[in-house]
Order: sequence, then C-alpha cells, then structure tokens
Amino acid sequence: MNVGHATDAALAAVPDRTALVVDGNRYTYRQLEHHTRQACTALAGAGVGPGDRVALVNLSSALSIATLFAAARLGAAAAQMNAYLTPGELGQLADLVGTRVGVAGAAFADGLAQAVTGPVLGEDEIFSADADDTGPSPAVGDGDDTALVLFTSGTTGLPKPISISHGVVADRLAFYSKPIDPDAPQVVDMMSAPIFHIAGTLGLFISLHQGKQLVMMPRFDAGEWLDLVEQNRVTQTFVVPAMLRRILDHPRFPDADLSSLTALSYGAAASPVELIRRAVTALPRVDFSNTFGQTETLGAYAALTPDDHRRGDRLDSVGRPLAGVDVMIVDPASGRPVEPGQVGELVVRAHQNTTSEWLHTGDTGWQDPEGYLYPTGRLSDTINRGGEKFGPVEVEDVLRTHPDVVDVGVVGVPDEVLGQRVGVVVVVAEPVSAEDLVRFCAERMATFKVPEYVGFADELPISVLGKLNRPALRDLLAGAPAVPRPAS
Repeated sequence: MNVGHATDAALAAVPDRTALVVDGNRYTYRQLEHHTRQACTALAGAGVGPGDRVALVNLSSALSIATLFAAARLGAAAAQMNAYLTPGELGQLADLVGTRVGVAGAAFADGLAQAVTGPVLGEDEIFSADADDTGPSPAVGDGDDTALVLFTSGTTGLPKPISISHGVVADRLAFYSKPIDPDAPQVVDMMSAPIFHIAGTLGLFISLHQGKQLVMMPRFDAGEWLDLVEQNRVTQTFVVPAMLRRILDHPRFPDADLSSLTALSYGAAASPVELIRRAVTALPRVDFSNTFGQTETLGAYAALTPDDHRRGDRLDSVGRPLAGVDVMIVDPASGRPVEPGQVGELVVRAHQNTTSEWLHTGDTGWQDPEGYLYPTGRLSDTINRGGEKFGPVEVEDVLRTHPDVVDVGVVGVPDEVLGQRVGVVVVVAEPVSAEDLVRFCAERMATFKVPEYVGFADELPISVLGKLNRPALRDLLAGAPAVPRPAS
C-alpha cells in the first residue's frame, strides 16, 4: 500500500463526509482528494520525484496533509520539521535529509526559503495547480520505500531524522482498520498534538483511513480545546500531560459540555499520578489510556488501558507491551538483561519499529512481575552525583506528594567536585521555603537524591511538543545558591 492513498477507502464510501475541520474551514474527503492531486501537480512541476525529500514546515492544515499524501504518491517523502525552528536550524535538518524543495505555510515561508536551495511552495502555488480528478492518481513506491520522514524532539541535541516506510505505516493502519459503514454516525477525532510529532502524524493517518472527521488544532490553547470539543462533538483525542493540566485548570472547564468525549489518550511525557487521578475523577465517563512509545516505534508500544485506569492501582505505570511487542530491560553499559525489578534501559523489538533489530530506546525504567512498565527517565537525563546514578523522575515523584507543590522538574546541575548535584524547579500553590522542600525530601529518600538547588516558577518550561525542557530548567537554576541539607 502506498500511504499517500490512505484516504481511498473513505473517498469511495463517504466522499462527501467532512474529513477535516481546521481554522473554521471544513473539507470533505472529495475536497481533500482534489487538494492532494493539486499538490501532486505542483510538487512534480517543482521537480519532485522518487527518492526526493520535501521539507514541510507548517502547522496543522489542509496544505500539510495534502503535501504529506502527494509526496508519498510521487515516490518522495515529506520531511516534517518543527515549525518553530530558526532558519539556521531548518537548514541543518534540510542538509541532513538532502532536501531541495520545500512547502510552507505563509508564516514560515521566509524561514524555509533560507534553508533550502530550491523553490518553497505555499497555498497559492499548491491550491492553484491543475488537478486531474478523473484519472488515476500517482502511486509510486510501497513496502520498504520511505513514505515520510519525522524528526526526534532534539531536546539534547540536533533532531535526528527517522525514515518511515510505506510498509510500516500500512501495517499500523491495518492494526486499527475496520470497514467504513456509511450508515453509522461519523466518529469525530481531534488532533491536539503538533502535526510534526509522531502522535499528530500517526493520528491523522489513522483517522482519515477510517473515514472519521478530524478536528485539528494548529496551536494548543485550553480554552479553544474546550470550544472545539463542544462545537464539533469530539469523541476522542490525544493530549500530552501539560495540555491536560491546562484543560483541567481552565476556568471554563467545570461548565464545559464534554459529554461527547468518550476516549482520551495521553503520553509523550511523564504523567504525574495526581494529575491523572484528577482527570479520571473529573471525566468519569471517559476511557483514559496512557500510550508509551517514540518516533522510532511509530507511536505506542505499550499502553495503560481504560480498565487499568478504572482500577487506579498502577497509574504510575505506562502499562504493558502491546501484542507482538517484545521488551527487554538491559544494563546500559553491558547490554545484558538486568535482574527483574531493577532499573535499566528499555530495549524494544516490534514489527512496527522503523528498524527490524532490537531498538535501544534511550528510556530507563523497570518492569513488575505482571509485565507493567515503570519509566524512570531518559538515559540522557540521568543524574550522576558522585557516582550515584538515578533518574529525575524519582525525585519528582516524591516532591509531587508535597501538599503545596503543583508541579516540579528535576535536573542535574553541573558541579566541579561531584560531577552533578540535584536541582529542582517547583510550581507551588501556597508559599513554601526551599529549606522546607529540602527537608521534606530528606525524610523520604536517600541522601544523594536530596535536592541542593531549588528554584520557583509560575510554570515549568515546556517544549512545543509538551515535553519538559530540562536545559531550560538548568538555566532557571543558574547562579542559585545551594540550599543546606538538614543534619542527618
């Protein structure tokens, strides 16, 4: 299957149903097909052909989706780049994938033009192109051929391009696929995540392949999220924990009509237990799922199910591996499996992976006897204080039990003597001193994990993908005096 034709079943069964809702505009499946064919014409006219990479810099839009589908149909691949990168950063990514031609929304065209050597096409060029709506549309490439390129989040360095094949996407779509019933009420999905994130890209492919209506948020705003759910009777959506907190905190949340919402999945960042308990209580009729994965695994390879959420006894877990997924936990240094219950690196093998080998995820965690996974952080975030190594999540989990702490981020602060010391930035509901927080930790964890630097903020620094920005945490702690530890 060529994934550029992911909407073919919906086009045949429900051509005049709404496919997309974005920025107040509605597009039927027939209209989306027309725009995709226009994009094929425009990209081919710019010289795009098999094996090429098309730089795509835009937020959620019909232009973005038409470009994704059209590039795949031409045997090329759209390389989606974070729309908030600088021209210099975009140029680095363009060099990595060898792209010459770009497609960009109006707000991003000038920046992309500085990053690629060839033409940058926008809505005017794409949607004014001639389209043959009667003949067959191109379908060059399938199987192991590259269908699209995504980039890792790049929180600790330059984002890494991940090539994703037609076959891997097609298998993922088949996993979720079911026949489209033209007589059944249409399911309405909402894409809250950025389109250039795996959750956004995979979600749009699955929704449109199944003939659903996809409501897209170009930029997340909690108030607008509530409005869109109400106005479009959204059934299911995916959010990152930072979005979920802002939704629950919004002053309009208690009065919003969210009765249409039946399923909410979350992931892409650590999910505080207290936040999930609060959400499950606030939305008792909604099925919650925690999905755990990354770009290289094409989304989730483990999940905490709605039943797990209703039981509520493992909300600190991301659930068990999905069917067909093998997980090992290994010592990062030796690569050998660790003893059951010990922390190590999660290594994953699954048909959905972008590699057929065991994938070293860079995530650390442990697994209980019943197979539930408990992440403890990223290898790159591991704090090494004088040879004692541990994940920041261990300290964050303790501080979140403090009655005045709303949110917290933990990071290793460089130190000439010990290598690193523990620094924390907290968001508090009521004033509390740094000394009190340190004392609170000292009573509940090993001495080497107790924070020595404490900062306060109105909110934690979060990336556009909803991940905690740990380098920004270090910046917030720069120059902060050390807080004395209580005498043991």
